[in-house]
Amino acid sequence: MPGDDDMLSWDESVFRDESVFEIDHVPETFRHRESQLESLKYALRPAVRGSRPLNTIVRGPPGTGKTTAVQKLFTELRARTEVRTVRVNCQVDSTRYAVFSRLFEGIFEYEPPSSGISFKKLFGQITDRLVEEDEVLVVALDDVNYLFYENEASDTLYSLLRAHEAHSGAKIGVIVVSSDLSLDVIDDLDGRVQSVFRPEEVYFPVYDATEIYDILGERAKRGFHEGVIGDVELDRVADLTAESGDLRVGIDLLRRAGLNAEMRASKAIAIEDVESAYDKSKHVHLSRSLRGLSESEQALVRVLADFDGEQAGAVYEAFHEETGLGYTRYSEIINKLDQLGVIDAEYADVEGRGRSRELTLAYDAEAVLDRLE
Repeated sequence: MPGDDDMLSWDESVFRDESVFEIDHVPETFRHRESQLESLKYALRPAVRGSRPLNTIVRGPPGTGKTTAVQKLFTELRARTEVRTVRVNCQVDSTRYAVFSRLFEGIFEYEPPSSGISFKKLFGQITDRLVEEDEVLVVALDDVNYLFYENEASDTLYSLLRAHEAHSGAKIGVIVVSSDLSLDVIDDLDGRVQSVFRPEEVYFPVYDATEIYDILGERAKRGFHEGVIGDVELDRVADLTAESGDLRVGIDLLRRAGLNAEMRASKAIAIEDVESAYDKSKHVHLSRSLRGLSESEQALVRVLADFDGEQAGAVYEAFHEETGLGYTRYSEIINKLDQLGVIDAEYADVEGRGRSRELTLAYDAEAVLDRLE
């Protein structure tokens, strides 16, 4: 039995600052991304001089620091310059109208009227303000892949990139951030957008094992009290994180391992705390993908979990029965879930029926159902 001095009293915690382990926490020290930050600064420099910045594509797998880099630079720009910055989370705002509502809010510091102001008017008010104030606006479309899944990307980018033509003097620069490496941002845009979108590319590779250990060690130091996590345990967290290639898995794993230690009323994290936390943490990406789904999209995921591996026909029948939605919407949702990596939709030749899709979940059905609200 551990002695009393190894046990937490009821008002103690292993955490010095639990917010350090939130997925969207912006760390004070941001390591191993110096060259990417330099490239982004280079693209944004004209904005500081009052000109339109260079447009940029930021690409890389999930959990490689893309959002953090944008947030860091935007904070710096706001603090030191007159440049306006707005980051839009496209998982939440996945239509052109929603994106521009967020820009309106960023510029005017209140939400646009919820009752049907037309897109044209919304757009006009934003560009009018930029011209009046002689301000440069930099827009980050974070997780831009969601705009592609909803077929809204070309219209959204076209409006942003052509703003200076629609309204002389409006200066808007765009950073698009994509975690979907199967998406070719340029190729998947309309020709009319491709002709005006000539972005710089900044790539964020997966962190290597040493970098992961370094970053997680820094987080642990800020988030836990001294002595809560030892080298052996931190090594294990770093190994599991390197396996997944997603730093967010490691950050979530540290938090859950800390909570497990607290449940045992222990002042220190044990290897078992890490191992049992990993079952939940390894699905951080899945949880995030499912969180953004609409009711009908979630309904289809549930049906797929029940019919995993069966013919697409049976899946459609069950989906239609549950939601009353038709085949076109069903097909659109299948495409989106496939692009999100929640399912695999493979075309297969079926005798006498031409090509049919075989649908399978990309994760264990139980893990998926556990994470649906």
